[in-house]
Amino acid sequence: MNKTYEFTSESVSEGHPDKLCDRISDAVLDSLLTHESTARVGCETFATTNRVIIGGEIALKDIVKQRDFMDSSDQIVRDCIKGIGYEQEGFDWKTVQIENLIHQQSPNIAIGVEKNGAGDQGIMFGYACNETEVLMPAPIHYSHKILRLMAEDRKSGKLKNIEPDSKSQVTFEYIDGKPTKVRSVVISS
Repeated sequence: MNKTYEFTSESVSEGHPDKLCDRISDAVLDSLLTHESTARVGCETFATTNRVIIGGEIALKDIVKQRDFMDSSDQIVRDCIKGIGYEQEGFDWKTVQIENLIHQQSPNIAIGVEKNGAGDQGIMFGYACNETEVLMPAPIHYSHKILRLMAEDRKSGKLKNIEPDSKSQVTFEYIDGKPTKVRSVVISS
């Protein structure tokens, strides 16, 4: 007996507010790890109309480098926004207002981390499979790929009149656990 079902995955583009915020938080982390490989960083980002707020706690052994980072962190935010391609009314890398609420890590947390190796914990899940060459399920792989190609074409000028914020959703039909055909593709920008 064949077991048939549909499976849908959605992806958001680099300009989606969630992805933009992740990119900024990642860039903050990368910058601090460049200064010091043992840096501790807890950074969150929030974006809304022409405003970005970054906040959290950081700890570097070199306090001078920590102060230097604090002075230069606005540029990290602007570079991320510019790299995505936001240069429009309401959200522009040149005029965005940046509120930096990053501060030194609490000494109480630092003691707990150094003594016991504990810190903030997170849980993620996922799985690898052989449906695609990148070992991801077909619906999410193709949702990601659509948005990556759209971003490349938007940045090259080949695709005109779309902004960086997009979503794609792909639904596959599965028979006996294998993707057999695409049932629907939805793209919004």
